[in-house]
Amino acid sequence: MNKKTVLITGATSGIGLETARVFAKNNFQLILCGRREERLNKLKAELDKDTKVHCLSFDVRNREDVFKSIASLPEEFSSIDILINNAGNAHGLDNFQEGNLDDWEAMMDINVKGLLYVTKAILPKMLEKNSGHIINIGSTAAKEVYPKGNVYCASKAAVDAINQGLRIDLNGTGIKVGAIHPGLVKTEFSEVRFKGDKERAEKVYQGYQPLLPEDIAEIIWFTVTRPAHVNIADLVVMSIDQASSTIVNKKQEI
Repeated sequence: MNKKTVLITGATSGIGLETARVFAKNNFQLILCGRREERLNKLKAELDKDTKVHCLSFDVRNREDVFKSIASLPEEFSSIDILINNAGNAHGLDNFQEGNLDDWEAMMDINVKGLLYVTKAILPKMLEKNSGHIINIGSTAAKEVYPKGNVYCASKAAVDAINQGLRIDLNGTGIKVGAIHPGLVKTEFSEVRFKGDKERAEKVYQGYQPLLPEDIAEIIWFTVTRPAHVNIADLVVMSIDQASSTIVNKKQEI
């Protein structure tokens, strides 16, 4: 019996990296995608002992590179069973009127257009075999706008809408579509948002227990291992200390 193949975007850190580890331990073939080739190769070396791994280094924002990279897959990796659209990030945290246009473009290009490009490139073979599973990693920001979140929230709301649209359009094809919307997860997310300011990024996760990348990886694994007739269409997950985008039970340091 052939191993199933999963493609993960944004596989070099955080949720993507931990998801790769979970699927490797469960004997899935992996296609790891990311921009940082050195990190991809390091992860491949780690996971090669558990399963077959193929790396694709490209930027999801580049439409030509996305389609060229997917088309370059060797035969044994070319039939993708599960797509995990995980690549995404936030840039800046500013009032709209003070927002940086480059930040806006980066978020829309990665979070929205990148997801569209990768999905469009992979769908034809899923449709050919009437089988597949697409998991879109969204955010609680898709469900609730917060102060200074404006364009980031808009990009994740777009992911939410695309997820729903895909599920409707692919109904009857045998392809499952679902989204997982995490709240605060301790990853490189805030460091990227604050442009390398590690001290400011660390404060986002202080005083309470945030979600960890491993938590989301386990939820992704649960989602794709349900019986054939079960599709988890939309799932929101937060730390017990988080009630909403703006309400977090942070303990005061004494």
